[in-house]
Amino acid sequence: MLDCRPCDTPMDCNIKLLPGQREPSKDPERYRRLVGRLNYLTINRPDITFAVSVVSQFLNAPCDSHWDVVIRILRYIKKARGQGLLYEDKGSTKVTCYSNVDWARSPSDRRSTYGYYVFIGGNLISWRSKKQNIVVRSSVEAEYRAMAAATCELTWLRQLLQLKIGDIHETKLICDNQAALHIEIDYHC
Repeated sequence: MLDCRPCDTPMDCNIKLLPGQREPSKDPERYRRLVGRLNYLTINRPDITFAVSVVSQFLNAPCDSHWDVVIRILRYIKKARGQGLLYEDKGSTKVTCYSNVDWARSPSDRRSTYGYYVFIGGNLISWRSKKQNIVVRSSVEAEYRAMAAATCELTWLRQLLQLKIGDIHETKLICDNQAALHIEIDYHC
């Protein structure tokens, strides 16, 4: 991979991966080892978390198309070498969480994938990308479930921070689903 052509993103956003899509991988154990190493790398590289979670779904029976996505992640890492997390004391304890959902994106089971990032004083301290446990009927429901998961994380972090820092004055949960905002207005007006 040292001579490979680097790429700008860890995964093509238009790709649809399914089990048994193409020929089964000739070396599934190699696939599993590489995906395991990439999972370990997500500890300090949140930029590859989503792509690694997608390829992790096919550990039982990887295909050539799944291997191609793993190779693309490696090509991205080559381009973004040396990147990672840098923490700076900015003198702020403001907690901000960004939440989003990819509604019914999985073509094999139509479940949504949600993700969130939590920042304290501008420093990324927690992130998650996970497929939702059930199939939801709308993007609004998927967004509410994602915000509920993010709220649980924020509640836990606030309690943990109060032990060390004291009172946290400002916590924000930010989402981009306009339908969820309109539903909230309908119910509370």
